[in-house]
Amino acid sequence: MYDNTVIVVLMILIVAIYMLPTLLAYGRDHPRRSTITLVNILFGWTLVGWLVVFIWALMGESEVEA
Repeated sequence: MYDNTVIVVLMILIVAIYMLPTLLAYGRDHPRRSTITLVNILFGWTLVGWLVVFIWALMGESEVEA
């Protein structure tokens, strides 16, 4: 039904959306980015866990460069 390329692209898209809170935390230099990554991996499969980590990644202060 689907071509292998389409399946691979869909899987990459799904993983990128799943890891979006982690990507945001690292992109914003969030001070708790490693904790966000761990919580995202462990509880991101639940919608509530993913939303909590997503908001946490957005709400945190970015590290200030000296």
